[in-house]
Amino acid sequence: MPLGRKHPADLLMTAVDAAGAPVCVGLDPVVERLPTEVRVGADSISLARFSLGIIDAVRGIVPCIKIQAACFERYGPDGFKALEEVMAAAKSAGLITILDAKRGDIGISAEHYAAALFGHFSADWCTANAYLGMDGVTPFLARGGVFALVRTSNPASDALQSLQLRDGRSVAEAVASLVAATGADSIGSSGFSNLGAVVGATKAQDATSLRAVMPQQLFLVPGYGAQGGTADDVRPCFRADGKGAIITASRSVIYPTSKAGEHWKSAVERAARSFAAEIRAVVFPAPAHP
Repeated sequence: MPLGRKHPADLLMTAVDAAGAPVCVGLDPVVERLPTEVRVGADSISLARFSLGIIDAVRGIVPCIKIQAACFERYGPDGFKALEEVMAAAKSAGLITILDAKRGDIGISAEHYAAALFGHFSADWCTANAYLGMDGVTPFLARGGVFALVRTSNPASDALQSLQLRDGRSVAEAVASLVAATGADSIGSSGFSNLGAVVGATKAQDATSLRAVMPQQLFLVPGYGAQGGTADDVRPCFRADGKGAIITASRSVIYPTSKAGEHWKSAVERAARSFAAEIRAVVFPAPAHP
């Protein structure tokens, strides 16, 4: 991590405390689902216009935004230009940026990817594939925060990540042990490492064991809302002190159902506030009345 740069986990936890909710909006724009009024001109321009509207709607409500790189990369140079604009706008809005690129390579290739994500696009965090081993992750750690894929939310992940090893651990638990060991050298003042883990909300049955293996890792938890994850599913991702997880919702926030006469950005703001309140209730439950 470059000298003089604030520790990524400390930066993120400070933003979470300021927002009052450990939540993240996933920005996965698809042209066909964009409001009609932003679909003017080239698709890449429409994506940027919509994304800037999302950022404006959620700023001050959520601490961070997860931007899916693939949604922009498919449009080539124009898509990269749009991604640059969106990343810059998110940072200007005071949001912690997670560039969801899921890079997976080793050696000089990983270093090139890291230079692009943290250098060119100035991401605070990125996602990376841990299933090549830790030499596919460490080049990213040298530049910023990394959420390594450990237990993903897609149904087909069970065929690999749930396999049991001879020592009784699952493959995901073995990867979690590697993540915990590698991240132990980069613990910030918040008590968390700059190497976190992606743990899907739809895999709640594994979250408890993974949290025990990775007590100092921040969990990035996709799958809440439209993908089926619930408040009960994400609860095990947090430590006993109510910290350690960032819950992500994408479609349920960026494509909400608008009320009659409601502007699409107002609907997004309303959905973001509702999402933050739901997760806040998980972390800070109201005391039971006698």
